[in-house]
Amino acid sequence: MKNLLIENGIIITLGEPCKVLTDHVVLTEDGMIKKIAKKSEINGVFDRVINAKGKVIMPGFINAHMHFYSTLVRGLGKAKSSKDFQEVLENLWWRLDKKLTLEDTYYSTIIMLLNAIRHGTTTLIDHHASPFAVRGSLAEIARAVKETGLRSCLCYELSDRDGEKIANEGIAENIEFIKHCQKNPDDQIKALFGLHASFTITEKTLAKAAAAGNELNTGFHVHVAEAISDQEKTIQMCGKRVVERFHEFEILGPKTIAAHGIHLTDHEIDLLAETNTMLAHNPQSNMNNAVGIADIIKMQQKGVLVGLGTDAMTVNMLEEVRVALWAQHLRANNPSVGFMEAANALFTNNCKIAARVWDDAKLGVLAEGYAADIILIDYYAPTPLNENTVLGHLIFGISQSQVDTTIVKGRVLMENKLLQLNIDEEKLAHASQKVTEKLWERF
Repeated sequence: MKNLLIENGIIITLGEPCKVLTDHVVLTEDGMIKKIAKKSEINGVFDRVINAKGKVIMPGFINAHMHFYSTLVRGLGKAKSSKDFQEVLENLWWRLDKKLTLEDTYYSTIIMLLNAIRHGTTTLIDHHASPFAVRGSLAEIARAVKETGLRSCLCYELSDRDGEKIANEGIAENIEFIKHCQKNPDDQIKALFGLHASFTITEKTLAKAAAAGNELNTGFHVHVAEAISDQEKTIQMCGKRVVERFHEFEILGPKTIAAHGIHLTDHEIDLLAETNTMLAHNPQSNMNNAVGIADIIKMQQKGVLVGLGTDAMTVNMLEEVRVALWAQHLRANNPSVGFMEAANALFTNNCKIAARVWDDAKLGVLAEGYAADIILIDYYAPTPLNENTVLGHLIFGISQSQVDTTIVKGRVLMENKLLQLNIDEEKLAHASQKVTEKLWERF
């Protein structure tokens, strides 16, 4: 489709400043937003017109930290009960990832991506692990991404927990996929160099990864101080705290995403700010795992670019931002703090994170020259909706409504809540069940 006109809705541009526009239309052409103007100013013949009456028109949401591979645990009851995060890893996630095949990886990805389309999440930054099916795993994820029409940045989770051979495979998988992306530019697929966490990576492996990633001029995607045990074990290993160690190995930087960041000292937060390292906050996962609540208020005050991820708990970013706000209230024991910090993480900072990962691509804002990644959400505003009230509507009202239409690169992926892809969702779910049954037998 060459061009597309969206009319009769209320436009929420996000960006700085966020504008709320009525009596305006959005015109896309060749995957980009060509013009946003009053309806009377737009003339011509259009390949397609979408009537957004009764809906808000917004940029697609961005998820700054995701794990597609976790999809197939829904309903799994075979994991032992765990008393802390280390046991959650050992009893569930590290048992699961050892059993994943390339086929499992594909199905877990495409199922989650279809769910993302339904919730208006158009860009996802993923972190993958399948230690006994490392090679080719990122290509399987990329295949699912291309089939669904979304955007995703991929990496493989390097770790020494399964031995040196598998660690070396993880390094090779990251290197080859990064090189592939560099040689074959694709605005749907990007790559970072993945690391699990400091406490599962030896000095030798970390040195290899740092050298490879920096030689390729790419950033890293790594879990940072998600639980206090990461700090304790890292100090035991090398006498340094997690962020200090990564700083010494030149892992930090403007293209690196540090996920979680719950148990950080002021000095570590300062290092993240000084190196311009990005941080992905994942409040639902953190509370589910009982590891704590990151101090995103202090981080943003100190200049850290804090975005919002979900750690695979959901692909509904409006659900996640609400939890981020409640979590900051709880952390501070103060119901009047954290509103702007939580809102900024999703509505402002995630598009800045995506711009870095996608080499200055214009994502996450409705403006001329930006990508035509657009969603329509059912919403009749019951109170005044304008620039001064829009965040309240997003968090307390629009978040409770349904996404009606999802568009990426000007292509309609869902309309009237029906997927517009050449994918039979019923057959896909049936095939995924068969794959999952075999996975659970191996678990």
